[in-house]
Amino acid sequence: MPLSEDAHASLTRAGLNLIQQALSIFDRDLRLALCNRRYQDMFDFPDWLVAPGAGFEETIRYLVQRGEYGPVADAEEAVRVRVDTARAFVPHYMERQRPNGRWISVEGAPLPQGGWVTVYTDITEVKVQEGLLRARSEELSGEVLANAERLAKANRALAATNTALEEAKRELTEMEARTRLTTEMMPAHIAHVGRDLRYTYSNRRLTSVLPGRPSDILGLTGREALGPATFAKIEPNLRLALAGEASVVEFTDDDSGRRIRGAFTPDRVGDGPINGVYILSMDVTEEAQARAALTQTRKRELAAQLTSGLAHDFANLLTIIMGLQTRLQRMPMPPEAGDLVAATLAAARRGGVLLDRIASISGRRDLRPVPVDLTAFGAELRTLARAALGDRVALDIRIEGFDGPVLLDPGALQDALVNLILNARDAIGPREGRISVTARPLRDTWAEFAVEDDGPGFTPQALERGLDPFFTTKGGEGSGLGLAMVYDQVKLAGGSVRLANRPQGGAVVTLRLPLRPVTVPVAPGLVLLVEDSDAIRESVREMLRGLGHAVIEAASADEAEPLADLPGLTLVLSDINLQGPTTGVALAERLAGQGCAVPLALMTSLPPGDPRRAAAERRFPVLSKPFDAPALAAFLARLPLTGAAA
Repeated sequence: MPLSEDAHASLTRAGLNLIQQALSIFDRDLRLALCNRRYQDMFDFPDWLVAPGAGFEETIRYLVQRGEYGPVADAEEAVRVRVDTARAFVPHYMERQRPNGRWISVEGAPLPQGGWVTVYTDITEVKVQEGLLRARSEELSGEVLANAERLAKANRALAATNTALEEAKRELTEMEARTRLTTEMMPAHIAHVGRDLRYTYSNRRLTSVLPGRPSDILGLTGREALGPATFAKIEPNLRLALAGEASVVEFTDDDSGRRIRGAFTPDRVGDGPINGVYILSMDVTEEAQARAALTQTRKRELAAQLTSGLAHDFANLLTIIMGLQTRLQRMPMPPEAGDLVAATLAAARRGGVLLDRIASISGRRDLRPVPVDLTAFGAELRTLARAALGDRVALDIRIEGFDGPVLLDPGALQDALVNLILNARDAIGPREGRISVTARPLRDTWAEFAVEDDGPGFTPQALERGLDPFFTTKGGEGSGLGLAMVYDQVKLAGGSVRLANRPQGGAVVTLRLPLRPVTVPVAPGLVLLVEDSDAIRESVREMLRGLGHAVIEAASADEAEPLADLPGLTLVLSDINLQGPTTGVALAERLAGQGCAVPLALMTSLPPGDPRRAAAERRFPVLSKPFDAPALAAFLARLPLTGAAA
């Protein structure tokens, strides 16, 4: 049964009473926290001065009044000086003779959390021996004796200093460990580079912020660790920091599509030289997506305010014009006049359609994201678009890499893709052509949709202004709102639109929407992760934590086996190939034989035809590497997890 707090305190006091030295501990407010019996006996303190909470100032006043420090001219001044010295919390060592003739050494050391521990040692016998040595060693010169005494005193002081240094070293080691643990827990990459832009420190979060980068970057340059393209985006900020100017920058990582925010702070103490740069990098993709959606919403609201009154008056004018033209149609007139009236009516109706499109852009529209099966979505899109293309234009739709439903607004996406398909049809013209629509996940950040055609491609002016409202290359037949509406819908969802020409000819419009996989929810649990690769273990750990699970880790079967008995464990997930004689399969079989009640699952990069993988799959669920968070979530959803034990 665990000891109570009072029992622990009693044991501590009993242990301190066994030592021959007097000891006292005062807290940061200079109140007595703890002392031993020798402390009271040495100074003949009354009970109230050795009770917890006794003040250091009252203790010093008691000693001054009893003559402990010899004659003093001003007792209160003597008390004040000693209290001020104590408040400075500076390590010290001294030797003094007490009024009773005995000698003591006083060694004081500050505590990390504030306060003092002081040890008082009776060194009378040492002093007696020194006196005898001086009295009986007439052959030794006074200088030698004095040196011996100084050496003995210096040795005692050195021993006290060494003790203080060891304590300081221990405190620094603990502080470094706490600092490193704190940096590892932060959802950001924290690093330091020297003036040569080589990494001298890095926590293990680089791969979680910028996927695909090495996990061990100490000694590497920024260009080697991040790649030339990404390094080029932050190099100006590094140079600014080396010149003494802190800065913050946001950029998009081309490889992953993630939006990264980096803060660069000069490594400088006071007015001293700049020794390098501290770097803090965070993945702000979701924040940037939300910011883009909010900005687009505000633009829509502003446009609605500006156009609502104008559209209302314009609609009234069109109504009057159409009414007058209809009346003219009923009157007898020459054929030429009838054609003019019909053309005027057509133009007025076109103006009405234009007003509707302006309203659809500037008016309020809320996104309605729902789980969407993109394979079924592609089939529906094919049916919808096929009728408008005719037989001369072929349509290919490919959905690749999505393991399950994703969360998006199917109506808005369908409108955007149909609009792009019809634009591609118009660009191809009367000849035969082909339109391709592809959808794929871009890492775990974006769902990318690309519409390509083999028409003439975008003109330079269209590439520059194609997303502007009312810009058109169709002359009088175009409203100039098609691509603007696509841009509006995608930006409202936090995505992006890019126009480009293909190297082989034709145009491509790429939409990127935030990737929000929909998985079967799994109750959070406690997962034992067994993986001998530090980088892979870190990556899988972050995925599991992102899914809400707590994780304990082991690098080998020997480390994992005793952890499998932990209460509340809900899953053991192990790599097949582990360091040491025991494989992940053997570990799972051993745990199963011991009656392990939680699911046992394996992961591997072995190809499907490998005999070791085939043997494992006959006994346990196996997850193929590489995998991302959605694939891991889908794999866990197929396991009988029940959540952490209560």
